[in-house]
Amino acid sequence: MNSTKPTLDDLRIERRPEKAGSSKSWLAVAVVILALLAGAAVWWHGRVEAVEVRTVPARAVASGGGAEHTILNASGYVTARRQATVSAKVTGKVTEVDIEEGMKVKENQILARLDDSNIRTSLDLAQAQLESTRLTLEETRAQLKQADLAFARATELARQKVASQADLETAESDAMTLRARVRRQEVDIIAGQRQVALWNQQIEDMVIRAPFDGVVTTKNAQPGEMISPISAGGGFTRTGIGTVVDMNSLEIELDVNESYINRVEPAQPAEAVLDAYPDWKIPCKVIAIIPTADRQKATVKVRVGFDKLDPRILPDMAVKVAFRETADAPTAVTRAVIVPKSALQSLGGQDMVFTIENGRAQRRQVTVSEAQGDNAVLSAGVDSGEKVIVEAPAGLKVGAAVKEKTP
Repeated sequence: MNSTKPTLDDLRIERRPEKAGSSKSWLAVAVVILALLAGAAVWWHGRVEAVEVRTVPARAVASGGGAEHTILNASGYVTARRQATVSAKVTGKVTEVDIEEGMKVKENQILARLDDSNIRTSLDLAQAQLESTRLTLEETRAQLKQADLAFARATELARQKVASQADLETAESDAMTLRARVRRQEVDIIAGQRQVALWNQQIEDMVIRAPFDGVVTTKNAQPGEMISPISAGGGFTRTGIGTVVDMNSLEIELDVNESYINRVEPAQPAEAVLDAYPDWKIPCKVIAIIPTADRQKATVKVRVGFDKLDPRILPDMAVKVAFRETADAPTAVTRAVIVPKSALQSLGGQDMVFTIENGRAQRRQVTVSEAQGDNAVLSAGVDSGEKVIVEAPAGLKVGAAVKEKTP
């Protein structure tokens, strides 16, 4: 029986020869996939067609020779620097209201009255107590006079050895006691007078007066309602009789974009136009620039005052202000551009235009200095020669692919 002994050759692993075409097949598949992806991208890009838009280049203009020109426009509201919602010092029921909207009032003029019946009752009691204290004082003074005479007699009798020392001391003690009682009752009279004054003041507090000269703009309470200087009692309690506005303190408050606040300075001339009177240009000047910014809106508040007030100017009216600048040098020239009004858009109260950059629509904030027929003069935001989109299609977004229409 033949047996074969294991050898090292039996442990050898035979390797099958790799197919030469396998790696090439995977490479070919990868190339095909990449080609398909590239084709899909080209096909998808071809689907998003560029929006055709009409453009107009901004034309440069110049103004100079010392004339005033607009360097910034802003929108705001007319506000009253001094106004007050007039209320009472205490909570009470309204018994009389003597104001109506639009009524002119003078300082300290009576506007309304509150129920003071309980206070007057307390005042009558305080006055009666004061009178009682005065009568008691008169009685005590009479007793003190008698005690002083008794003390004088006791002193003389003791000197003559007729009265004892005990009688003298008793008479002296009685006089001193009554003298102290008189001083206490005199102080009680002062306290009673102040108590009466306190109740009189509370009665005066029931009368609501105008804090300054002005015009009543709102009437908030009627007779029979409760009024309180604080929010108490829910919706059944008023916090004021009405609002008085000092019409001589009217001014304009503006929120100027912080990017352009460097163009504004105190006492700078300006021109205001009320939305209610678009053809009326009102001379103004900057009163102050509030030294803080609103981080949410990126704006700085500016106060503008009217050179001359007019009855047509009312609180909370919407107004547009054009800030002016005077060129001191006769050769001073201001760069400005003209674009069609149809290129302007309004966004959040700011004027905007669309421009084309690298085939994409971009939005620019601009400053409109004046209107000239169908055109608008821009003092900031667009440079001469830049193309702006006129009559932008509805829904045109920033970054959208655009192309100019061929004439």
